[in-house]
Amino acid sequence: MSEKLLNLLGLMRRAGAIETGETNSGKACRDGKTKLLILASDASDNAGRRAECFVQGRSAVLAAVPFTKDEMAMKLGVSGCSMAAITDLGFADAFMKGLECEYPDKYSEESAALSKKLEKTNRRKKQKGTAKKNKTEGIREE
Repeated sequence: MSEKLLNLLGLMRRAGAIETGETNSGKACRDGKTKLLILASDASDNAGRRAECFVQGRSAVLAAVPFTKDEMAMKLGVSGCSMAAITDLGFADAFMKGLECEYPDKYSEESAALSKKLEKTNRRKKQKGTAKKNKTEGIREE
């Protein structure tokens, strides 16, 4: 399962749904684009404190993953990646569900939070589509 999750990181990179490194991850967090901020298992204490500050007061979720910097860097195509910001909610939810399957006691809270966000987003999209359809077809909402 770990190899599948690492491959998912590579897929996110190819899709443009992930920002790698402290600088890019911090910028994505400040811009409000980050849905999930992942931190490597062997990241320094300083990087951990920075990651906590990046997500503090924002709607992003922070998760310390069981992968090393080298494992993450190899799949992401960068050198020495201690943190990465996932900017797509669907990818973030899929990644956390995979982590929860492998480590249910450690990641269940974070996975539940992302699943709740995804459901809320999908519900809003559906309501927006219904309102637009009703407006074009002349159906009134009561």
